[in-house]
Amino acid sequence: MNASSKSRRFAFVAARIVVVVLLVASFVSCRSTNSRNRVEEKQFPKVILWAWERAEDLRFLDSDRFAVAFLAQTLSLKDDDVIITPRRQPLQVSPATKLIAVTRIESRKSTGARVALSETQRYRLAMLVTKTLDLPNVSAVQIDFDVVTSEREFYRELLWDVRRRLPSDTPLSMTALASFCVGDRWLEDLPVDEAVPMAFRMGADTPYIKSYLAGGNDFRGTLCQRSYGVSLDEPVHAKFGSRRVYVFNDHSWTPDDVVKLKDMHRQ
Repeated sequence: MNASSKSRRFAFVAARIVVVVLLVASFVSCRSTNSRNRVEEKQFPKVILWAWERAEDLRFLDSDRFAVAFLAQTLSLKDDDVIITPRRQPLQVSPATKLIAVTRIESRKSTGARVALSETQRYRLAMLVTKTLDLPNVSAVQIDFDVVTSEREFYRELLWDVRRRLPSDTPLSMTALASFCVGDRWLEDLPVDEAVPMAFRMGADTPYIKSYLAGGNDFRGTLCQRSYGVSLDEPVHAKFGSRRVYVFNDHSWTPDDVVKLKDMHRQ
């Protein structure tokens, strides 16, 4: 074998080694994405109040015990467009309260409109979700999107787009239908820090899931076992220890509601 042949062979072997190393690095990166929990790293309080589209004065909250996840915007998909509805109601919190900006995405399931699920829509959604990080005192983002089966791949790619746009230490949270975290495994490889199973307003799944949790069972999958969501008027009997809990209220929060919340968690 002459020197030229040896050189080509060496280059070929070296190239294959580089490809293998890149593949392994990619695999490790994916695994580490799921193992990381930036919400915990940022030391968010164990109770996070959802503040939806209504006027909220939460200056009475103890910022060491409570954080707030507020609806920042609603993005509605129609044809190939993204229709933006920003938050219109005032939100008042103390400067020390940690905030999570929530983006609600509505598509075919909630609007009945035809949706393209195009790359253009996905790019615009990712840009708008990421932009909520610029709001005052926001240190994490959350997406609330009740996807149907045909929208899952689009949502998966959207989450990856958002994760790539966010700073590496910024938490990315998503809500999840409780049924996704009981009998469905499609959430396992998503690039989020938590998938919050919403154990309330579960429709036809309510009797089964409440019975499942009351029987001492847990949600399945690492991402679904980091936090959970309940409603103040719909307690769930489940043993989740010190797991982080998000709490929904169907009216503006008051100091009395927070007292009820403390009582509910002592039961």
